[in-house]
Amino acid sequence: MEDYLIQKLIAITGKENAKTTTAQKLAYSYDATANFQALPDLVLSPSNTKEIQEIVKICSEYKIPIISRGSGTNLAAGTVPNAGGVVLLFNRMNQILEFDEENLTLTVQPGVITKDINELVEPKGLFYPPDPSSMKISTIGGNVSENSGGLRGLKYGVTRDYVKGLTVVLPNGEILKTGGKLSKDVAGYDLTSLFVGSEGTIGVITEIILSLIPLPQTKQTLLVFYDQLETAAKTVSSIIAAKVVPATLEFMDKGTIENVEEYMKIGLPTDCEAMLLIEQDGDLQTVERDMQLVHKICMEHGAKSTQLAQSAEEALQLSTARRVALSVLARKRPTTILEDATVPRSEIANMVKEIQRIAVKYNLMIFTFGHAGDGNLHPTCLTDVRDKEEMERVEAAFSEIFDSAIRLGGTITGEHGVGEMKAPYLEWKIGASGIEVMKGIKQSLDPLNIMNPGKIFAKDRKQRVVVQT
Repeated sequence: MEDYLIQKLIAITGKENAKTTTAQKLAYSYDATANFQALPDLVLSPSNTKEIQEIVKICSEYKIPIISRGSGTNLAAGTVPNAGGVVLLFNRMNQILEFDEENLTLTVQPGVITKDINELVEPKGLFYPPDPSSMKISTIGGNVSENSGGLRGLKYGVTRDYVKGLTVVLPNGEILKTGGKLSKDVAGYDLTSLFVGSEGTIGVITEIILSLIPLPQTKQTLLVFYDQLETAAKTVSSIIAAKVVPATLEFMDKGTIENVEEYMKIGLPTDCEAMLLIEQDGDLQTVERDMQLVHKICMEHGAKSTQLAQSAEEALQLSTARRVALSVLARKRPTTILEDATVPRSEIANMVKEIQRIAVKYNLMIFTFGHAGDGNLHPTCLTDVRDKEEMERVEAAFSEIFDSAIRLGGTITGEHGVGEMKAPYLEWKIGASGIEVMKGIKQSLDPLNIMNPGKIFAKDRKQRVVVQT
């Protein structure tokens, strides 16, 4: 980017809110995805919608790429530049603009940390359910852009289910307001949902109206351990079939359990093959009834042992054991690749078997954990990006994992987004006609292709693998 354009953009936010040196920009040349790095030309921290509007207008005039970035926890290379451009940070746009208890809404700027929302509203007896594992550091703007899920997704849904309205700066610099605090609104296309999960490719989100719900009265937390991984997976389907919808229904395999216990030292048995973390919330009578039935189902499916949390502190410790799984595994090898192949709940057992088969076939270390209750599994490969031959096996393995998920009625991503990493596989899921529809929307809103270019739409398509089982 020409120096005069850099200076023109810096003048909008002020020098103190711009990062221009190579050392400063390096931190924003990668996210949580393995092996995706590219330097931006400039990193800016605007303070409001007006400043973003001015930045976008200049970028539109000179065809400069814009990459919106939260805390950089993205796992699909969705928040990194691939050809220079301007990275927008929202660390200065981190304010709660309005807490409307009467309408059960919270209006926030995109830089608000996800966990901080519940710390604000829970003392008032309210609740914001979406809880990605990165909630302590992830921003709500990033959650909206990726339509993030989390451990409570089974019962409460994902981010889209709680976004009631948005303020968006469009690629031409115009400001669009969608939705609002009202409970019903069917006036025209659902533009709010269009921008949720759009990964920064059609606009910059600057304000978000979130829906809140009453805080559940109580919660119980149960750990269940199994000698057979497939039996644990079948238990998940049986719980749902019994018409019990837990707040949390999580899964970890043997390797993940061993590594978490090594790190946390909380007494998890390491001689089992799988673990389920099951939580239910609501009124006391319903929670006790549901958890009694869940425990009965688990024992009928051959549970080796169970552990019911006896206090809120113990419950937090047990749920933390699941939340730290990725961080714990990432200590083991130089590169960690976490995916989120998702299948219907009824296919959990088959998908787990497929992941195991593929790991053996390609001689790779792949651990599996995730949101088993909604079919969202996280096969996690520990590898080394410097080993070219091994990385070729890793790519082949994940291609086969995605193919298996789709054959079982699933998808290539349940909550991480497409980004750049999974763009070549998107057509496998939505077909050529789906790609064309999405490209038409992108072209209509962003004809200059300045909004997060190179994401979602791949330059090269992947051929479907022929699976030999």
